[in-house]
Amino acid sequence: MKAPSLQACDWLKPSMSVMSSMMRAAVLLRSSAPLLTWPQSRRLASKQVKGQRKEQKKPNLKPKVDKQEVEIRQGMTAAALAAAMNRDFDHVVEALLNTPADLDSLQPNSVLEDSWIKEAVIRSGMKFRWAKLGESRERPNRDAQRRPPADPTLLASRPPVVTIMGHVDHGKTTLLDSLRKSQLVATEAGGITQHIGAFLVQLPTGERITFLDTPGHAAFSSMRARGAHATDIVVLVVAADDGVMNQTVESIQHAKNAKVPIIVAVNKCDKPQADPQRVKQELLAHGVVCEEFGGDVQAVHISALKGDNLQALAEATVALAEVLELKADPDGPVEAVLIESRTDKGKGPVTTAIVQRGTLRRGCVLVAGRCWAKVRFLFDENGRAVPEAAPSAVVQVVGWKELPSAGETVLEVESEQRAREVVEWRSHQAEQHKLLGEQSAVQLKQQRHLEEYRRDREPLAHLSWRQRRAALYRADKIRFSMRPSERTESDEPGLPLVIKGDVDGSVKTLLNILDGYDAQDECRLDVIHFGVGDVSENDVNMAATFGGSVYGFNVAASRGVTQLAARRGVALQLHRVIYQLVETLRHELSSKLPPQRRCSTVGEATVLAVFAVSVGKKEVLVAGCRVQKGQLDRRLKFRLIRGRDTVWEGSVLALKHHKDDVATAKAGMECGVSVDGEVDFSAGDVIECFEEQEVPRVTSWDPGF
Repeated sequence: MKAPSLQACDWLKPSMSVMSSMMRAAVLLRSSAPLLTWPQSRRLASKQVKGQRKEQKKPNLKPKVDKQEVEIRQGMTAAALAAAMNRDFDHVVEALLNTPADLDSLQPNSVLEDSWIKEAVIRSGMKFRWAKLGESRERPNRDAQRRPPADPTLLASRPPVVTIMGHVDHGKTTLLDSLRKSQLVATEAGGITQHIGAFLVQLPTGERITFLDTPGHAAFSSMRARGAHATDIVVLVVAADDGVMNQTVESIQHAKNAKVPIIVAVNKCDKPQADPQRVKQELLAHGVVCEEFGGDVQAVHISALKGDNLQALAEATVALAEVLELKADPDGPVEAVLIESRTDKGKGPVTTAIVQRGTLRRGCVLVAGRCWAKVRFLFDENGRAVPEAAPSAVVQVVGWKELPSAGETVLEVESEQRAREVVEWRSHQAEQHKLLGEQSAVQLKQQRHLEEYRRDREPLAHLSWRQRRAALYRADKIRFSMRPSERTESDEPGLPLVIKGDVDGSVKTLLNILDGYDAQDECRLDVIHFGVGDVSENDVNMAATFGGSVYGFNVAASRGVTQLAARRGVALQLHRVIYQLVETLRHELSSKLPPQRRCSTVGEATVLAVFAVSVGKKEVLVAGCRVQKGQLDRRLKFRLIRGRDTVWEGSVLALKHHKDDVATAKAGMECGVSVDGEVDFSAGDVIECFEEQEVPRVTSWDPGF
């Protein structure tokens, strides 16, 4: 091996010195104990610092707050949502501000849209969860049904049910009065029938006929329709001296709709101006063809007041009943129809019914509509207690838990428990129908509101959300600053009403009349409560709360109720005749309307010449006039008419005759007229003197009678 050269050794000297210095440094490091542990100590210190930082941060963190969880479901009302959130109704209203929700019409029972429910919960700082819906099981039908038709061999003959119909004051009640030899007509208020009367008449020949006497007044159309559908034969009473009238035509239509045969009784044939032939000819125009004109309708000429030819009418009715072969099943559960219902002070709810099938006895359990009864007593039309009622019998039933509506079908059930099941099922069905109607109304209103919402915001689409919010706030400042409960009452005239009647049919009649009210733009008419029975303190208090009136038909009010109405300023209108009640209502509606201002011309004058008169330093134009008709009174107002235009209107400064100031200028006189202000009179102008008067307005509502 060759030894390194001298130059190479020179080059290696610095390298070896560097290596030796590095080795010395390594030895020093090993020999120093504290320096040996430095890297490990650094790592430990680093971990401790991180741990200390975590321990310092923990106290600074905010404690986690659990949000309140609200269970929501579809179709919740505002009150239900407030209860689920444990808040009040006003909180829900505030949470829905600036949303498409219509806060003006929002009520506690208003159904909210799903998006509004979620929005209200989120804005309230809560979280929501949908309620778990159980398996929807269809509720079994527990309704009571009519029996299937009975075996024809089990049917027995029954008396016919005959309804007497016709125009008011054509003698229907007098006819029935003569048939049963009573004085029923003397008990009717105003001489007109205002209720459905049902009576069993025993003819001299032994036949029995159940008669229904329906009102003939135009207001009782619903009663006539109900009577036509509960009858076998219709006796149409037409006065020979009056002919076919409006309610006569309506009665014919009711009979045709019910598919019931008609017998025409031409009444008042004893009067000198009677013309029975004209009556039968007028009936041809309405599809009632009498036998002498080739039809099948019997026409009997009678005089109910004198009792002429009533036997022929009874025979015609019995003959038609035999042709119809009227039969019914006297056994099995009872089926009947309610003719009328009322509340009696001593008996409670009382109904008048016609038995159609089965035999009604005491102790039977009945169902009618959403009401049920266990029969305690049965009474005939004369108030005598009877043990039972066969088919076609008219009977008053006592024992109802609540008052059913007239026109309902009565069915007998096995027990009280079964009756409760039927009533509960029918109430459930009624609630479902009502809910469906409300949901459809809500959806329609939501759709309209959404369209309006989009239409209002379309012009603001180019703005930022802050600008849009400010613009909407300025536009709806009053709406957003005032809640529905804080809004002042409307200045528009209105009349809230409480309606009370003696029977259910009377109340329905009054409600039908008010349904035809068509002057809501003049005066708002609202029925806030209605019911059957005498006027009570609750009725007066309710009317006082709404600032309305109480109208009663064939009902009474005790002395305490009358005094309470006087103290609270409630108008208590009690009537026994239907058209008097309606007329009083029209007068009260008219009194709510603001008066009209009407101008009446007092005098006219023609301008003959115009000249100027100096009054101090001022020149005043004076119109020289001649009064053509009436008189000019300087205390009244004047107008200047040129051609067909009114040039000026106001008061005059002076009215002179020659040089004298006068208060009036009569026809034929010449006078000078000066007015306040600059008015350019011209010859040929007409000056009118007129008087303004306030004239009471009359409602435009016409009930039709």
